[in-house]
Amino acid sequence: MADLHLNTNEVSRTVADLPGPPGLPLLGNLFQMAPAKLHVTLERWAGQYGSPFRVQLGTIPITVWTEAELFQTVMRERPNLYRRFSPIESAMTELGGNGLFSAEGPAWEPQRRLIMRALSFSNIKSFYPALSSITQRFLVRLQSAAKDNRTVEMADELKRYTVDVTSTLAFGEDPHTLEQERGVIQEQLALILPALMRRVTALFPYWRYVSLPEDRRLARAMVEVHGYIKKMIERAQDRMRQSRDSPPHNLLEAMLAARNEPDSTVTDELVSANVLTLLVAGEDTTANAIAWALMYIAADLPLQHRLFEQSSAALGGSPVCPDYDALKHLDLCEAVCSEALRLRPVAAIQTFEPLSDVCLDGVAIPAGTRMFFLTRPSMLDPQNFVHPEVFNPDRWKHPRDPSDGAHEQKAYLTFGAGPRVCPGRYLAGVEMRLVISMLMKHFRVELAIDPEEIEEISAFTMVPNRMPVKLHPVT
Repeated sequence: MADLHLNTNEVSRTVADLPGPPGLPLLGNLFQMAPAKLHVTLERWAGQYGSPFRVQLGTIPITVWTEAELFQTVMRERPNLYRRFSPIESAMTELGGNGLFSAEGPAWEPQRRLIMRALSFSNIKSFYPALSSITQRFLVRLQSAAKDNRTVEMADELKRYTVDVTSTLAFGEDPHTLEQERGVIQEQLALILPALMRRVTALFPYWRYVSLPEDRRLARAMVEVHGYIKKMIERAQDRMRQSRDSPPHNLLEAMLAARNEPDSTVTDELVSANVLTLLVAGEDTTANAIAWALMYIAADLPLQHRLFEQSSAALGGSPVCPDYDALKHLDLCEAVCSEALRLRPVAAIQTFEPLSDVCLDGVAIPAGTRMFFLTRPSMLDPQNFVHPEVFNPDRWKHPRDPSDGAHEQKAYLTFGAGPRVCPGRYLAGVEMRLVISMLMKHFRVELAIDPEEIEEISAFTMVPNRMPVKLHPVT
């Protein structure tokens, strides 16, 4: 990577000096920044104006950056020098979900410890039998669709799976969305991130004064979601009362136990907020990562054959990967997802604000200035990855031969970096290996539409607008 000036004394430009697209008086670039295509718009401008550049949300300046090394620097210096975009915390607080993802300051660290412990290697390994069982239920659902020759909207199906996984691991109960067609909690959860995207990019909080149809739908959904969470918490409390001397069995019980400690800073609202945070994050990110991977798998029959061979060898006579240790034989399955996430990062935009005046790459950034970091440009830079435009899962093989060309791991920004690196990355890796190997052992995957018709949508995360798949049983 190029050397970057990080010395806070070397100021050469101000935010006002940065280039950027022309806008309208008072409105700035507001009408050029449609929320659903925000990442695409910003990436196009980055190609035109370089990095950093400046956009205006009304009269509010936003600096936009693409350098991976600067992203790593900012992430390492959280939470002391930088925080996440403040409108996110405000919007999540209004939704009753200001948990680990959006929490800042002293509230963040105790939540982080609880959730990191719940999503640790050892906990995920002990959870593996339940995870395997859920994957087998997912297989049964997909086999039914294949038998009936039904097209499967795979992004939605994967969200059913990840909701069941997250709920079972973190909260100790399985909602069985895989066995239901309608009325599942995933339908309400699916409204939250698109709404968050609209609200954090709005010029002002219009929803506090005017309730549009989409705001009313969200309000109804949040009533159902919070009712669901309240009942889940009540059931966990009942279980804890019945086994008073037992240690917590899952994250929810651990949070409730922490709440009950003398002088605890964990409140009922904080417990509820983290349940909501994990439901939304666990439902969305991994599901969409696997969905993007399937788009590439469907277009490459030789790759499907390689995945079939690896999966068949690892699974043997089992319908899914038989035990946690066998996952290590499924490197190609995870490599496919890693490569898909390089080309289609679920977290395409990361947002920050400095807590005090800083200088970044020679630019003076006043405290509170909004900053967007685009994660994909560095992953498409030939200085970081050889032939970056090519989908090549073999670039992730271990060990790597230096003669294979550039492979800058620090430029791979999918799971963030620093103290607030994604706590669910280990679970995501296990789910990726489990689901891809299960699919490849049992089915040949075919896209039901031209891949050119699949659009990237900014819904806070970057998601496919659709991913219809035909599953053909392997005989």
